[in-house]
Amino acid sequence: MRANFRLQRLHVDADLSAGMMLDLNREHSNYLLNALRLKEGSELLVFNGRDGEWLCELKNIGRKKASATLTELVRTQPIQSSLMVLFAPIKVGRLEYMVQKMTEMGAGIIQPVFTDHTQLHKVNEKRLEANIVEAAEQCGVLSIPELRTPQKLLNILTQWDDERHLVFCDEGHETNNPIPTLQELASKEIAVLVGPEGGFSEKERTILNEMDHVSSIPLGPRILRADTAMVSAISIIQATIGDWN
Repeated sequence: MRANFRLQRLHVDADLSAGMMLDLNREHSNYLLNALRLKEGSELLVFNGRDGEWLCELKNIGRKKASATLTELVRTQPIQSSLMVLFAPIKVGRLEYMVQKMTEMGAGIIQPVFTDHTQLHKVNEKRLEANIVEAAEQCGVLSIPELRTPQKLLNILTQWDDERHLVFCDEGHETNNPIPTLQELASKEIAVLVGPEGGFSEKERTILNEMDHVSSIPLGPRILRADTAMVSAISIIQATIGDWN
C-alpha cells in the first residue's frame, strides 16, 4: 500500500501497537499544535522504522504537550533494503541533499567515506540523521536507512565483506553504458561507491580495480557532480537490478 500524503507523518522512537497511548515529545507537540494548529481528534500517521505505519488520533492536548491513540495499522513494515551506498562527503548543503535522496531512493545503509580527494573531513552525524528522518517523513518511507560512522575508504576496503559486491562509479571508464555490468550482478547483494568532486585518485582506482567482488561502471558520457552522480547511480541500479524491477 502506498503512503497517505493527506495526513501528517511523524517518525517516533517508541514501540508501536494497537490501542496504545503515545506520548508525543515537546518538539512534535509544538509542531502539531502551534505550526499545523491541529485540534483534539485530528488524525495523523506515526512510524518508527520497525512496526509499520499507524493511524492515530490526537488526545490530551495541553499547552505544550499532546498524546495520540493508535487506532489502526495502515501499512506493514517492509523488509529493509539491502542496498549500501558509500559516498565521499561534500559541502554541507549538497551533503544534506545527498542523504535525503539516498533515503528517498531506497538505500538501506549509508556509509560516508573519506577518500584521497575528499574536501570535507568532518561530518555532523546528528544533522545527517535528522535529514534522513525528515526525508522519510515527507516521502512515505517506512524503513530508516542505517547511517554508519564515517571511515577512510581504504580502511573499509581492507575489511570488505566478500558476500557483497561493490560497484564504483568510474569517471574514467572506457564505455558509457553501465547496464551490461549491472545485469551480471542481478543475484548479488550490492554496494555502490560514489567518489568526491575531484574523483578517485589513481591509487584508489588501482586498488578498486584489483579487488575481487568489485566492478566499475560509467554513468554516461557526461561528467557529473558528486550529488548528481549519486542520484544517477542509485537510479540505474534500482531500475536494472533493484526494487524498481
